[in-house]
Amino acid sequence: MSLGRSMAAARPTLIYDGECRFCLLWIERWREITGDAVDYRSSQTSAADFTEVDPARFETAVQLVERGDGSYPAKVSEGACAVFGALEHGGLLWPMRLYRRLPMFARLAELAYRLVAGNRGAASLATSLLWGKDTGRLRQARVRPVILSGIGLVYAIAFVSLWVQVEGLIGSEGILPAASWLEAVYGRLGPRAYRLVPTLAWLGSSDAALNLLCAGGLLASLAMTVGLLPRPAAMLCWAFYLSLYSVGRVFLSFQWDILLLESGFLAILLSPKGWGRGRARELEPPRAVMWLFRWLLFRLMLLSGLAKLLSGDQTWRDLSALGFHYYTQPLPVWSSWYVHHLPAALHRFSTFMMFVIELGLPFLVFMPRRPRMLAFTGFVLLQLLIMATGNYAFFNILTLVLVLSLLDDRALARLPGLQASAAGLRGLRPGGMSPAGLGRGVLLGLVTIALLLTSSAQMLGRIGAWDSVPGPVKRMVAASAPYHLTSSYGLFSVMTKRRPEIIIEGSHDGKTWSPYEFRYKPGDPSRRPRFVQPHQPRLDWQMWFAALSNYHRQSWFLAFLDRLGQGSPAVISLLAADPFEGNPPARIRARLYHYEFSSPEERRDTGRWWRREPRGLYMPELGLAP
Repeated sequence: MSLGRSMAAARPTLIYDGECRFCLLWIERWREITGDAVDYRSSQTSAADFTEVDPARFETAVQLVERGDGSYPAKVSEGACAVFGALEHGGLLWPMRLYRRLPMFARLAELAYRLVAGNRGAASLATSLLWGKDTGRLRQARVRPVILSGIGLVYAIAFVSLWVQVEGLIGSEGILPAASWLEAVYGRLGPRAYRLVPTLAWLGSSDAALNLLCAGGLLASLAMTVGLLPRPAAMLCWAFYLSLYSVGRVFLSFQWDILLLESGFLAILLSPKGWGRGRARELEPPRAVMWLFRWLLFRLMLLSGLAKLLSGDQTWRDLSALGFHYYTQPLPVWSSWYVHHLPAALHRFSTFMMFVIELGLPFLVFMPRRPRMLAFTGFVLLQLLIMATGNYAFFNILTLVLVLSLLDDRALARLPGLQASAAGLRGLRPGGMSPAGLGRGVLLGLVTIALLLTSSAQMLGRIGAWDSVPGPVKRMVAASAPYHLTSSYGLFSVMTKRRPEIIIEGSHDGKTWSPYEFRYKPGDPSRRPRFVQPHQPRLDWQMWFAALSNYHRQSWFLAFLDRLGQGSPAVISLLAADPFEGNPPARIRARLYHYEFSSPEERRDTGRWWRREPRGLYMPELGLAP
């Protein structure tokens, strides 16, 4: 006998029914786990080679034969015990440990095995529905760099978008200067301010410092996108964006800002160490981190649906909300006009399907391949439709990056532009577990538990069950809140059914008034709504919120008017043009209009995209200091 045959004979052998489709599907998965540690043979071709087993037993269950070197008899096990024993030889230890130590687990495992063995046809059908033809283990070594590059790209978009506005928003001559605010915060809180307002701007909040934060964040995000120094780059991106978020106040108060911070923190945990991704492309990412990405996607989508129902808004419950949405959303686009004029029945159907996607599909993200791919398809379709009918900055792109966590390497290879050769997907392996790796694993486990506890508590709070959260977990949520490691979500919980718009006007003599035209928000009824995503004009967005409220509650609005009176170049640059050409007006006022999309007949006759009606003054006329 050759050495190869001798070694093969010494290996444990799992004998299965080669005519059972269910067995064939799962043998491939077990073979992938155990590799060469276990030999697999069908009973139809090899039963005669194993006289230790009663031939009748091959008809009822798989058999695991472990032959020694002749000094002790062969050991034979069957059913669930045989499967767990084979997996144990391949390095998957916990099933067999539970089987040996917990009698109840062993009895339930054998009961489940007999149930499946007695209903192989149904079990085969269920396997096909859940896994398809491929029951292989979840491999995401190639998915990891795509997610990291995607988050890096979103960071780059966010930093560039903010950079072109930062001086006008929070610079020294901006609407809400960061420097004076930090001074006020420190005067009120003392040293606690450093913990409650985490920002590198404590080291400097001048215009140059703010520009440096944006520039540094952009460089780090580009490094993250191409995979250069992945872990330090991810850490710098998160630190720089948190720094800007903490001093941006109302101008960085959007859910996609906190979503980027939470996603960015998970990206730090996902990033490999070293100069580049290199060998990490062949190593499985930490399973816990990939599940945290799915958990984030689950919360984002489910809470978005629940928030709409729990708000009590009748338009969501009777499915009429989208009949208002396309013209009342913050920054409509030209396609919004066309979609708004589609039949009401189609709007109701669209609202119903949105609830199916947001409330039903999130539960599939934790399921096997085929249900998971159904969730992937639904989420992608929803985000693409939102992008096609509105301006939501980088939110939809970031959500699509999170959706990539549902893919495995085989599915990724089928996506256009992301193909990887089939050969490249073979041989991917888990990373080794050195003592240092064990320490990192323990630390990662503790971080994972903390993130799950805090995010679950926030989720309970979102649905009105905050009182059920244990006190220690509430304190964890409070302590981590300034860093936005986890957050609660829920967009458009209440649908606005009217569109008030603020038109700011200035005058030198109090008789002739000239309007300030914004770059993107509705103003001139004849101007076509524009696509501006993934850029977010944050002043235009805040004007939408201001119109839904009272100017007394919008302290930034009065500061904005004051800067217009001063003719601040940084603030004027946020607008489409300066109607006073550098000579600030002596008086200013804000008028309120009600906007609606024009009808097809009106647009054909007048070319106007909007119709508007005056609703009086939003803010009375004010004299401006010279």
